[in-house]
Order: sequence, then structure tokens, then C-alpha cells
Amino acid sequence: MSDSLKRPRTLAPPPLVYATGLLLSWWLEKKFPLGFASTPALDSAGRALIGLGVALMLWAAWVIWRHHTTINPYAGASTLVTTGPFAFSRNPIYLADVVVYVGIMLLLGSFWPLVFAPLVWVIMRYGVILHEEAHLMAKFGSAYSEYCAKVRRWI
Repeated sequence: MSDSLKRPRTLAPPPLVYATGLLLSWWLEKKFPLGFASTPALDSAGRALIGLGVALMLWAAWVIWRHHTTINPYAGASTLVTTGPFAFSRNPIYLADVVVYVGIMLLLGSFWPLVFAPLVWVIMRYGVILHEEAHLMAKFGSAYSEYCAKVRRWI
């Protein structure tokens, strides 16, 4: 049995990738301010985005749980989930992470998270998603190919 069939060869823990970008942003903002003026509207938008992102994460986790498969990016999938938020995004949890990331950026009042966003994207794309997709292709074959043809990676 090939390694890709058993589990994804994920290189980085996804929550840590986003958290590292935000923590570095927060630290750099203290040392080299690159901020913008905080307003009640931006704070409200930040809180709303965080709430939306958390709701999307919970919805996706619930759908995964209902299908008796795993949310763990280091464990092998037992079922191809294509319903709920997976009907419009192949990566709704990572999409939710991005929404939360932008919400936190607004609450921080800093452009530093935008500076790190391309690096976060590259690590997620090539260190996580690429490996998850290889695992799903090895495990589910044409069913996964058909799903990919119908549903975009992000939105």
C-alpha cells in the first residue's frame, strides 16, 4: 500500500501556519509599526469575520464528524466528504482560517499579516493541500477527480 493511500504527507500543522503568520505580524507591529487606524467599523468587521470563520470551521467539522472520517491533517480519510461546505469549497476549513486571519488582521490594526499572507499561502498550498490532494486522489481515484472538476479548491 502506498504511503499516499494510507495518509497525507502533510509537512506543516495548518493552524500553526496561520498562527505563526499572525504572531510574527503582532511582534513586528510592536517593533516596526505598519498599522492603520482602528475604527469601530473595522473592529466590528474583524469580529464578524472571526465569527464567520469559526462558524464555517464548526460546520465543516460537524459534516466531517457526521461522515465518520477525520479532521486530522496527518490521518488518512476514510470517506470523501462532498456535502455541506465541501459542496462549494474543497478546503472549507482552510478557507475559514483565511477569514479568521483577515478578521484578526483588522483587530490588530496592522498590515503585517498581509506581508506574511503570500508565505502562509505557499506553505499551505505546497506543504499541506498538495499532500492532502495526493492522498485523496490515491484513496478515492475517479470519485475525487470528478469532485475536483465540480468544486473549486477555495471558493
